[in-house]
Amino acid sequence: MKILSFKLGGHVSFGPKVKKEEAVWDVLAIQNELQVLPSFSSSIVDGIALGFDFVEQIRKLVEAAEKSDRADSFKREFTVIEWLSPIPRTPKNIMCVGKNYNEHAKEMGAEAAPTDLMIFTKSPTAIAADGQTVSIHAELSSKMDYEGELAIVIGKRGKNIPKNLAYDYVFGYTIANDITARDLQEKHQQFFLGKSLEGTCPLGPYLVTKDEIPNPQDLTVVTKVNDEVRQNGSTKNMMFSVETLVAILSQHVTLEPGDVILTGTPAGVGKGMNPPQFLKAGDTVKVSIQGIGTLVNHFE
Repeated sequence: MKILSFKLGGHVSFGPKVKKEEAVWDVLAIQNELQVLPSFSSSIVDGIALGFDFVEQIRKLVEAAEKSDRADSFKREFTVIEWLSPIPRTPKNIMCVGKNYNEHAKEMGAEAAPTDLMIFTKSPTAIAADGQTVSIHAELSSKMDYEGELAIVIGKRGKNIPKNLAYDYVFGYTIANDITARDLQEKHQQFFLGKSLEGTCPLGPYLVTKDEIPNPQDLTVVTKVNDEVRQNGSTKNMMFSVETLVAILSQHVTLEPGDVILTGTPAGVGKGMNPPQFLKAGDTVKVSIQGIGTLVNHFE
């Protein structure tokens, strides 16, 4: 199931994409008007905590709408909605994996790829949506860079999760652009400030449930800047797989529903080019991941 969050006329909602249509089912409106279920979460993060019971609830709501005599009244055309991040707010900082692709580690100047997991975080206030215009923060940085990557969305609370059970704790996946102020990283000798400027964590367009992506280690990741391909990688080249990341992170941090883990970026970032090519006002960045879609953001 492809789930998206949106706003329309001051009304914030979410729902699955309508099959074969450029529209979304407004499941909150369906529940409010048809009273299909005894109760239903108004927050997508609260719903995710129910696991696949939440997916089944959504299916029941859609089925009820389809059987009603006013199914179209519960559909919201993509042309009229404001897209929101599928996870509007995470329970804690967004957890990010550094240098998880060997070729990216090399282009960033590392003599060898890390042998241990490199973790940093981004503030949840950095979250942005598909289609959102993002500032290049020219007053703070002249070296804003893109990093297209697969993002994991956690669906169940867990600590010390065994690797062989890690997928049980995954709800689904989305696309992330880990936008980075390289000069702030260098200036402050740490990652948080350079990774957490407003709008520098676009997520979307969809949250895709894990049943639709049975093998997250075989997905293409393509990033285009102004339609020029800059990154063209595959998650099969991750040094730490999805299940490994979930297991290791859970040894140190209790994972919670709605937590987002960015899994690292392939080679091809602006800093790694010769000469480096950083983002500028007027640029458009598109990150596409097989089975999920394309995340698009404009910069000003």
